[in-house]
Amino acid sequence: MSNDKSKKFITKDILKSSVRNAFIKLNPKYMMKNPVMFVVEVGFIITSLLAIFPSIFGAGGEDLRIYNLIVSIILFITLLFANFAEAVAEGRGKAQAASLKKTQKDTKARIVYEDGTEEIINASELKKDDIVLVKGGEVIPNDGEVIDGIASVDESAITGESAPVVKEAGGDFASVTGGTTVASDWLKIRITSSPGESFLDKMISMVEGASRQKTPNEIALNTLLVSLTIIFLIVIVTLQPIASYCGVEIPVSTLVALTVCLIPTTIGGLLSAIGIAGMDRVTRFNVIAMSGKAVEACGDVDTMILDKTGTITYGNRLAAKFITVGNAVEKDLIKYSIASSLSDDTPEGKSIVDLGLDFQPDFKKAEFAGAEFMEFTAQTRMSGIDLKDGTIIRKGAYDAIKDYALNAGGTIPQDLYNRVSEVSKLGGTPLVVCVNKTILGVIYLKDTVKPGLVERFARLREIGIKTIMCTGDNPLTAATIAQEAGVDGFIAECKPEDKIEAIKKEQAQGKLVAMTGDGTNDAPALAQADVGLAMNSGTTAAKEAANMVDLDSDPTKILEVVEIGKQLLITRGALTTFSIANDIAKYFAIIPAIFMMVIPEMKVLNIMNLATTNSAIVSALIFNAIIIPALIPIAVRGVKYKPMSSSKMLRRNMLIYGLGGVITPFIGIKIIDMVIAPLLKVIGL
Repeated sequence: MSNDKSKKFITKDILKSSVRNAFIKLNPKYMMKNPVMFVVEVGFIITSLLAIFPSIFGAGGEDLRIYNLIVSIILFITLLFANFAEAVAEGRGKAQAASLKKTQKDTKARIVYEDGTEEIINASELKKDDIVLVKGGEVIPNDGEVIDGIASVDESAITGESAPVVKEAGGDFASVTGGTTVASDWLKIRITSSPGESFLDKMISMVEGASRQKTPNEIALNTLLVSLTIIFLIVIVTLQPIASYCGVEIPVSTLVALTVCLIPTTIGGLLSAIGIAGMDRVTRFNVIAMSGKAVEACGDVDTMILDKTGTITYGNRLAAKFITVGNAVEKDLIKYSIASSLSDDTPEGKSIVDLGLDFQPDFKKAEFAGAEFMEFTAQTRMSGIDLKDGTIIRKGAYDAIKDYALNAGGTIPQDLYNRVSEVSKLGGTPLVVCVNKTILGVIYLKDTVKPGLVERFARLREIGIKTIMCTGDNPLTAATIAQEAGVDGFIAECKPEDKIEAIKKEQAQGKLVAMTGDGTNDAPALAQADVGLAMNSGTTAAKEAANMVDLDSDPTKILEVVEIGKQLLITRGALTTFSIANDIAKYFAIIPAIFMMVIPEMKVLNIMNLATTNSAIVSALIFNAIIIPALIPIAVRGVKYKPMSSSKMLRRNMLIYGLGGVITPFIGIKIIDMVIAPLLKVIGL
């Protein structure tokens, strides 16, 4: 699903639609949803009327017509830029939705009735609990559960992964997604979603923004912005009589300009774009979020509960160490271990060869050419090779190899049992290696921790997120894996109810908890968690209980999803800080310019040394307008995220976006003033 085009910030099509939508969104009914920008639109209407009828409010006259027109045009551009920011964010989501809709072709469904008869109908006519038969090459018409058959399913249309996934009735891999294709064989599926309510439908709806609701943090911030707007409106209203008392006549257009410059228009124009872009980033990561609240909750997560197998470890036991016994030489143990595994295509066999070659890179495979491979069976519980010279090499379970050696007339090394016990206590699998009748040692197989997880857990620790590993292993094995992975805690011999108990315990301390799962037994815990990420390959129960679904079925993705949530919150906070800090510089630009003609002492505050009152106001307005599109890339892509503690993050953002928000307008307004002051002088302003 990801391609080069989707990675571009803005394409030609998105630009075209965004410009059109920026004008459409000027409708007052729509603008009222954003109170801050609605105030700007009211200001635009007032200044437009003043430009047409200069004396409409009983002040000004013809000499202010051009000034009123300039202010009106700048306010209009400010509105367009704010709408353009939101339209760009929506456009990126709609472009992605368009590619998803390609999978929703007008497919046909082969419905199977109770009497065994079949009928071809449109997929849109399917109802929940209908039974359909899907054959090789056909598209699965809607979400469902496999009740019969086994087949490989191509999910590339949704996940972008080309490798087919095997689906079969029962277990945790019976769930199928509408829009995917049966690559081979056939499946009988019970439909679990009504038309328009599938996961793909939900995904399209979310990326289009059609079902996006404001999150609690967004509502709280919007309330703050409205409060600040009301406060500044009161300040502006009281400024007029104060100015009259001082002998200063402030034109209505100037009061409007002052209002627009002092209220938080920057973040007001970008707030919706930030929320939409946050949803877009999660969706581009192949995760369906059931609500914006779920994405935002990711940013506030304090505790992460993770399964061991498949999440922290591969689940396949891989070779970790060669342990000699008796008088055996390690070189011989490694050599014969490699030889016995050359034709072993299991993950364990391949790992033995890989590990052995690390120790003996000069191993000569030619010496063992033509050997007869003996496959592992449940009866023999061992595998190996028979060489042409009569040498017999076997590796397998302790009991099986011990009996084999004794039957061949060999002896059992005294330390073999202790070495096997040591490996078993660590939660590993001991494979005993025997050449002819001599036992050389033990291969330690263990469930290997996925590479890079130690660093990622350390990164989560830096931002204050605690990680807890759940496993059915005994406490000793759990402790070993937990230490190796670098998690903060673990629950050994964990049952489904233990996960729920662990989540409730953390929540009782006021913490937000995230977890992943794919089975029906994970559903209660996924529902209990604040952020529940279900695997798309998992059961319908798990997906319905969770508030996010990973289409790639990668349990470790919860780590990245949490960072995306953090980035969303940081972006919103950083741009809010920048916006409010901007107002300080605008204050120093406009207020001294208005009063310094009658109150000379106010010149001290004109630290930017702006040319005239009109140029100061127009420069501040222009800067207020152009800073919105300048910040669109940050709002849509997000502030660059680096794992760190909350206090460090606050200091960093205050330094970059707080101090930067104060300094940037001083520089920007001064440069704009130097450019427009001569132009305003030419037209008599």
